[in-house]
Amino acid sequence: MFQRKTPIASRAVQPSRGTTEAMGSPTFSVLAADLAVKGNLTAQADLHIDGRVEGDITCAALVQGEASEIHGEIRADSARIAGTVRGTLTVGDLVVQRAARIHGDVHYDTITIEQGAVVDGRLSQRSAQAAPAQIEGSATVVG
Repeated sequence: MFQRKTPIASRAVQPSRGTTEAMGSPTFSVLAADLAVKGNLTAQADLHIDGRVEGDITCAALVQGEASEIHGEIRADSARIAGTVRGTLTVGDLVVQRAARIHGDVHYDTITIEQGAVVDGRLSQRSAQAAPAQIEGSATVVG
């Protein structure tokens, strides 16, 4: 009539978002605002960068904080840029937030640029299905 419940300590813990089942390791890495890195970063995981990076970054997805600075090339499947970038971006799905300042060429499949963002460089769509659209010079989106 009554079923005995499994004690909490012996219950299987379900992996939360941000962990892999097999290893229990994070699928994202965070570089805090007080961290400065000189050198290239390569990650299978997603990266959230609030600090300063001088070097190239390759990852699955990148989220950049507003106070962050990246000096180098960025390659990612997706990126949300909110800080300063000096270098070339090659990103599948790119969101350039209002606080972003990009100084370099941008190659993308899809792009969203919020009002107030600054892009100083060439924008080129890298999709093989569509003819490449290229815009040269500076673009400031003002609302």
